[in-house]
Amino acid sequence: MSEIPRNTQELQHVWRDVCRTPPPKRPASERITDFGETYATYDAAAAQEQARRCIQCPEALCMVGCPLANRIPEWLLLTAEGRFLEAAALSRSTSNMPEICSRVCPQDRLCEGACILNSRTEPVAIGAIERFLNEYAFAHGAVDATPAPPNGFRVAVVGAGPAGLSCADELARRGYAVTLFEAQALAGGLLVYGIPGFKLEKSVVARRVEVLLRRGVTLQTGVVLGRDISLAGLEAEFDAVFLGLGAQQPRPLGIPGADLAGVHFALPFLIQKNAPSPAEPPIIDVAGRRVIVLGGGDTAMDCLRTAIRGGAAEAVCLYRRDRANMPGSRKEFDNSVEEGARFEFLTAPTELRGDGAGRVAGVRCLRMRLGASDAGGRRRPVPVEGSEFEVAADVVLVAYGFMPVPFPRGSDLGRIACDAEGRVKVDDHWRTNLPGVFAAGDLSRGADLVVTAVRDARRAAVEIHRYLVFGQSGDLGLGWTDHVSPEPG
Repeated sequence: MSEIPRNTQELQHVWRDVCRTPPPKRPASERITDFGETYATYDAAAAQEQARRCIQCPEALCMVGCPLANRIPEWLLLTAEGRFLEAAALSRSTSNMPEICSRVCPQDRLCEGACILNSRTEPVAIGAIERFLNEYAFAHGAVDATPAPPNGFRVAVVGAGPAGLSCADELARRGYAVTLFEAQALAGGLLVYGIPGFKLEKSVVARRVEVLLRRGVTLQTGVVLGRDISLAGLEAEFDAVFLGLGAQQPRPLGIPGADLAGVHFALPFLIQKNAPSPAEPPIIDVAGRRVIVLGGGDTAMDCLRTAIRGGAAEAVCLYRRDRANMPGSRKEFDNSVEEGARFEFLTAPTELRGDGAGRVAGVRCLRMRLGASDAGGRRRPVPVEGSEFEVAADVVLVAYGFMPVPFPRGSDLGRIACDAEGRVKVDDHWRTNLPGVFAAGDLSRGADLVVTAVRDARRAAVEIHRYLVFGQSGDLGLGWTDHVSPEPG
């Protein structure tokens, strides 16, 4: 490795001499035999050299591209100087789970996609460096979780997914007595039950939960809001309630044949390979079968890669737009192709055909072309007349996204105002229509990224703090950064 530049002016030219080098990656032939993580972590020398590629631009577009506005150039500079623990602490100052976000964020659409180097060469490997820094901190015992002095307030956090974990962490740092309620047997939400181990090993999530417990958060698992505990009970026992239940209700397929045997939603399939569920559904066996995945997001990629590990004869993704308009991560697409998945772009399913005995046998499709852009900036798919064709299928996995799970019937959760899709309505300060009850993450936003759930929950935490300390939430002259608590000790 060449000598480290002495100032930021010298750093502006390093990218010409140092190419982007990705972190070590297991070969596809090896990784499809298990659910171990695909990528390894940089060593110190590689992280330091890759961090030197950052040119320290005065208007850091990477921060704009990051939903958390992570202080990326600052901790990249510290990394380039070999000050790894300082860099990791700065990383943790704006994120409650940087070691997780660095693994699961689609950096190509966020921080790295915004990197100014994209106009000349490859972007800085921001995600891989962030992962190194935080793994380095854990390895050196530098992730402190000393409980803060109690402030006398109690808060219930319902749902131990990314939003709930982040909100609980922020509140505990401020001295709140936080009880975290989770319906499943393990904390983590979709981090445990929905994201496969080849992207995020479960031990990484368990370690983050352990940090929360050491910080003083009380965890109760196997507790369902609306069944085991009531909202009124939480309101009576706690000073405030945060709802971070997420969104795990699958969007319907909506075409003929959706009720055929062999047609499954993505999440039950992924759960079977990830972690034990209290209610085990029938096993979805893909060994030796032709698996068709409908959808183009990261969940679809997870299904393809999981099916391959399950011994599928083939794993094919049907997506109605082209590759450039896929919502999924480019990295995950490349990994899927390397592992043997096949993609049929500009293809829309119109009907599922049965075999006469009630099982799915094929997917009837239409070719599509791209028309004008929609409200989100992606071009709309338009059917091509007379282009019908069929793809053989033994198993169909539907990965069309998620909505919030409806509240249990007959529970007092009906007091909470929701929109037509079941999302909890919140105002600009994450308040529901009920005083002292807040919500954030996928429950209020709809299914989105882990990092946006973390951001929303952090902001909700500061609103809870304002509500309890000042008697109201809203603009009291405190910026969003004011809710970032320093590392204890």
